Amino acid sequence: MEALRKLERVQSMLAFIDSHGLSSGIDLHSDRFLADLLLFFVQPCGMLSVEKKYSLALDFLNKVTPEVIGELRCFEFDEMDEGEVDVYSGIPSKATKNDEIELKGPEFLDMPFICLDSMQRANSTLEDFCRSYFMFHGMDANWPKSIFKFLPILSFTESYIYQLDTWNEKNLSKGSKNTASAESTSDNVNMEEKIMEISLPKIFGSDAFNPLISLLQDQGLITDRIIDELKSGIQYWALETKLCQALTKKEKILIEDALKAIHLKSFDYRVLNLLLYQLRGQEVNELHMEFLSVSEFLVEVSDDLYDYEEDVANNTFNILRMFVAVYGSSLAPKMLIKCITDAEKSYEALSRKLDPSLPLIYCQRCEEATKEGGLNNSMNAYGKWIIPPLILDEHAFRAQNT
Repeated sequence: MEALRKLERVQSMLAFIDSHGLSSGIDLHSDRFLADLLLFFVQPCGMLSVEKKYSLALDFLNKVTPEVIGELRCFEFDEMDEGEVDVYSGIPSKATKNDEIELKGPEFLDMPFICLDSMQRANSTLEDFCRSYFMFHGMDANWPKSIFKFLPILSFTESYIYQLDTWNEKNLSKGSKNTASAESTSDNVNMEEKIMEISLPKIFGSDAFNPLISLLQDQGLITDRIIDELKSGIQYWALETKLCQALTKKEKILIEDALKAIHLKSFDYRVLNLLLYQLRGQEVNELHMEFLSVSEFLVEVSDDLYDYEEDVANNTFNILRMFVAVYGSSLAPKMLIKCITDAEKSYEALSRKLDPSLPLIYCQRCEEATKEGGLNNSMNAYGKWIIPPLILDEHAFRAQNT
């Protein structure tokens, strides 16, 4: 908790520097130094006031010659003390001392840490993953030992992804609707919410997953394929931002971008699945991965149809929104149904290549999931392919629902 408080103080001081026009204008490392310097001024030191400290420092620095500066190099730190937390990267410095992956970029001033809300949101995905994917590993999701043996890594990874997804959603919803968050009486939740606001990254760059990659590397779990899937998550968020901003500005979008985004959207399931292969020391079953990839597409489309109004209100990615923008209200449903039909054909073809018992068990699980999601009396495992009423004026719809 102390590390988080230290991070909060640094972030607050950086905001103070920026708001008072005191930024160095060079880079974040320079601004970080200035923030540390000002924080040093406000630290208690006997009876000295801040004004007195400033006066002493100013007088002292005027006496420091270039020769003295040169001699100061003998006092430079080679590394941080054992166990000390580097609030600039947000993770223990020892964990990354010899890492091949360099942690860099201004976004690491704000991360990584995981708020309770992200862990809670990740829980539903973890439960679904265990109940839907464990069977492809010959594991029983109802056996606690199967879950808890691998839960720490799977839970941390999914929570980390949800943390980034939360930041991305905040960025997307900014300006499209005003959301009033309910106040909590819990000190812990208040602290998390406060830190969340401070830690909203200014740049959602390609390095966002580096701390997670570094941690998985330390555990001997990282592979090039997992890294590629994590990068596809960054691609998805970038596409989501691009497409949703284009919709709000009524700019043209490409159907290729929309289809790529819907396929990338389930990247977290693929990351968890690949991690499970690593945790179990097993080779990746490519047939299972291909079958699940098609299934993930159908699940995402089904979810988007069910969440259509909510996604419009929140200005988040939804495949139906994209099809309406590209094809218009009359043609969009027909084109989307065609995509669904093509995917269902691939699903059936791949299911025939699996062990005969596996598609049956998986289909039962999908039916359970749709019923638990509120889609009772479904015509298929993913719910009825019913296109909801289209929203042609999204701006007016959001205005009415804020």
